[in-house]
Amino acid sequence: MTKVMINPGICGFITSAEAVSDDDDTEVKVKVKSGCPSVKKMFEELGDTFDAFEVCLRKPGEGPFFDYAKEHFPVHVSCPILPGIIKCMEVECNLALKKDCEIKFVDE
Repeated sequence: MTKVMINPGICGFITSAEAVSDDDDTEVKVKVKSGCPSVKKMFEELGDTFDAFEVCLRKPGEGPFFDYAKEHFPVHVSCPILPGIIKCMEVECNLALKKDCEIKFVDE
């Protein structure tokens, strides 16, 4: 099992994701808890089990999560929640290595 915690910033919609893959790392089940109503609704509608390659090995902005978001999410392209969930799934399915990511604002 791979787990991540995503803090998207000013909205405060902290999101956690837990991913578990099958034996050949091609199917992944993800459990998402989020304060974001849009993310909650997305997983209610899309379910929790996905083809790892369909979700993780796509060009930026493509795949089932982004396709759903384009139709149903409010305008907010910089939200890190979906990429964070996908990163969790990638690591669980051995499609990426585990390494923390972050965006920091620098005041100079």
